[in-house]
Amino acid sequence: MQPRIYTYKITFEEVPYYYYGSKKEKYFNEEYWGSPYTHKWCWELYTPKKQILELFDFTDEGYKKCREIEDRLIKPVMSNPWCLNENCGGNISLEVRRKTGIKNKKLGKGIHAQTIEEQRELGRKVKELKLGIHSQTIEQLRELGKISGKINGKLTYELGIGIHSQTTEQLRELGKISGKLTYELGIGIHSQTTEQRTENGKRGGSISGKQRWKCLETGFITNAGNLTKYQRARGIDTSQRIRLAC
Repeated sequence: MQPRIYTYKITFEEVPYYYYGSKKEKYFNEEYWGSPYTHKWCWELYTPKKQILELFDFTDEGYKKCREIEDRLIKPVMSNPWCLNENCGGNISLEVRRKTGIKNKKLGKGIHAQTIEEQRELGRKVKELKLGIHSQTIEQLRELGKISGKINGKLTYELGIGIHSQTTEQLRELGKISGKLTYELGIGIHSQTTEQRTENGKRGGSISGKQRWKCLETGFITNAGNLTKYQRARGIDTSQRIRLAC
């Protein structure tokens, strides 16, 4: 029997953790259970089971295709709390990034090796040279924000992570705790006097009322709030709008 190239998934009998990988065998049916580093304890503590997902031609092209499929399997779920993969095609999970950030801060490495003044100066130079985010127009940044928000929102909802990992009761309780804390600390809206909140409300209402927005589907023009009602009543995506110059 010839050795194989395949993608696989490892699950555990006792817990819902899982792990994706790929393997190019040295000989047929070579025993292999992945090469975990960060979560090696899971293999030692629980009972792993391996499922071969797809076989590929035992060629360089087959191996390349196998690795591509492995990346496709891992990327959408890498930051899921049950996924044990911590690296994929150069992408690193949020947990590893968090730990690395804490470690670098303690050791004073990377950006933490710079003073606040040095960081500000670097920021000014990047802006002057129009590098990174400063190379894009405001319209491009807005469009990128919309696309990123939709993708991340849909993904967190499907995976049940972030805010979507909590029940309605938990969210309400969190809101109560957050509101009480901001009140006790006198921060946020509670850092303003009644007069300041009233004045800010008047300014906000005045600005909002003067702004004019146009529906890109029908051309209807009104303020932001009324346009939202208008579009929702007609089943129009509320992102299909543009703010007009006052």
